Amino acid sequence: MVFFLVDLDAFFASVEIRDNPALAGKPVIVGALPGHRGVVSACSYEARKFGVHSAMPISQAYRRCPQGVYLVPRMERYSELSEKVMSILGEYTPHLQRISIDEAFLDMSGTERLLGPPLAVGRKIKERVRSELGLALSIGIAPNKYLAKLASEAGKPDGLLQVLPGGEVQFLDGLPLAKLWGVGEKTRLRLQELNITTIPELRRAPEDVLRSMMGEASGNYLYRVVRGEDPGIYSLAPKSRSVSNETTFETDQKGAEAIRRTILELAEQVMYRLMREGLKSNTAVLKLRFADFTTTHAQRTVGHWLTSSDELYRLCLELLGQRWNGSTPVRLVGVGTDNVVGGQEAVQQELFEDQSSRKRRVEEAVTRIREKMDGVKLTKASLLGQNRRRRPPRDRKAPPGP
Repeated sequence: MVFFLVDLDAFFASVEIRDNPALAGKPVIVGALPGHRGVVSACSYEARKFGVHSAMPISQAYRRCPQGVYLVPRMERYSELSEKVMSILGEYTPHLQRISIDEAFLDMSGTERLLGPPLAVGRKIKERVRSELGLALSIGIAPNKYLAKLASEAGKPDGLLQVLPGGEVQFLDGLPLAKLWGVGEKTRLRLQELNITTIPELRRAPEDVLRSMMGEASGNYLYRVVRGEDPGIYSLAPKSRSVSNETTFETDQKGAEAIRRTILELAEQVMYRLMREGLKSNTAVLKLRFADFTTTHAQRTVGHWLTSSDELYRLCLELLGQRWNGSTPVRLVGVGTDNVVGGQEAVQQELFEDQSSRKRRVEEAVTRIREKMDGVKLTKASLLGQNRRRRPPRDRKAPPGP
């Protein structure tokens, strides 16, 4: 078996630099703007030298790197380039598993006679993406997906690293324990209680001791991964669940503009999370809680995958027109998606989605909103003010369904 993990390096920041070469060599930070709530979505390697990293609060990032170039995410642009990269990857194998907007697994098993050795194919892919799209990527090659993921991380940035069959243990022993995927700080602290601080030490631990100390599932997981086995994290089985964010206003809101702005911001956050995790949804959900604490939910399912935060926003505006009379004070707003799936189920439908019909459906949705909500003006997030005051948003993700 031969698997590639293709990972676009610092993708969001790299796209911004690609589109504006004047940013090359500068610490580029994509996420919330300084002075606003939010986190770092991505940053260039120049910004990482200052200690900035993804998911860091933007206020902390600004303290560490005030000279950075701070940019609002352009998810539609990132999605556009991601699709072009995935199209190139699909030319090398039909067995492509997209796991996020900037990562994908390729099952290259049995392709060597046709395409050549894996390393040579990896070089061709890197050269094509760089020459055609102006983007750098790292590729990990290994006998299973788990090791391919680790190899990709170990080779960054702009790397190409292969783990050969029989060399799994040697490769793992060269990594810090913290680099094992799925081994977080709490797990490492518990392992330290057993005087285990390296991967070779973890491999020497008896299986029954690991299961006793770490629990049946975690113990079995650790026992397998340090031997180079694939624990099956990246199976193709889709997981149906919901993804949502919600915000409570500091003061109850009657103004339609403030509520619409909040819906737009939440829609961007939800769509960002879906894209980052390679998930798809065809159902928009709106939640409203009024000043008297009564709560209402509404949802709408469409016949295609939601493709942008704009589309999610428009659907939620339509739901807002159905559930809000325009005058009752609103205490809380939530935006979400239901019927969320990932893996091959989402990829297969995308292959047969007609681009023109997709655009036509979006335009029809805009028309319906304008007809139902007279006076609503649909604008991009960059054109909307940030003058509302509210409590920080909460992320909500329901567990996989049965």
